[in-house]
Amino acid sequence: MAREDYDIASLSAYLHQDPVKVRRMAERGKIPGRRVGGQWRFSRGEIHHWLEQILLGSDQAEATRIETVLDRHTLAEDVSEYTLEVLVPIEAMAVPLAARTKNSVINAMSDVAADTGWLWDPDGMSVAVKEREELYPTAMDGGLALMHPRRPLASMLGRPFVAFGRTSRGIPYGAPGGGLTDLFFLIMSTDDAGHLRTLARLGRVLGIPGTLDEIRVAPDAMAVLEIMLENERGL
Repeated sequence: MAREDYDIASLSAYLHQDPVKVRRMAERGKIPGRRVGGQWRFSRGEIHHWLEQILLGSDQAEATRIETVLDRHTLAEDVSEYTLEVLVPIEAMAVPLAARTKNSVINAMSDVAADTGWLWDPDGMSVAVKEREELYPTAMDGGLALMHPRRPLASMLGRPFVAFGRTSRGIPYGAPGGGLTDLFFLIMSTDDAGHLRTLARLGRVLGIPGTLDEIRVAPDAMAVLEIMLENERGL
């Protein structure tokens, strides 16, 4: 099995779902996968993108259900670590983000993240994110990108956190249909479970109707952060 792939057992553990249910979803085409030698294989990049589409879609009930499932598999004292109040420090936000190309966005976001002191190797993070984007772009419809490396890079991080940047205009970033992207989140997790929890929380907060439009017109980084935290408090 390729190192980047899940099988039924490892994907079930990652999603905190029964293996029978995961197999059934794969057989019905509800989850991206392929058979190799009669066994199911699931690309990490495709699974992450599939989850992003679900969690940032219009179905808030589904995002809530997924986060609830994750809560049941997380120690109570750890749940608060995955709130945006904890994950998104103002030091890791750039409004505007000074970048005009895909590569310059990635470099700038890594530099912004390093300003916290929690990312020790911004150059290494940039390389890892660029490799991930070459495999499968993280840009989504609606002008949003959820950037991240192919796998958690705990050795580069003092703690998991999320950086945010908003460019002054949309840029080509690989979104479906060729749409432009102007809102960028760089997710830096220390393990797969943490990455999934962060996606779930971002999905619930950003998926509230009108949120992305509010973020686009917010005057500064503090105002963007307050929009997200106000949404989070209302969950």
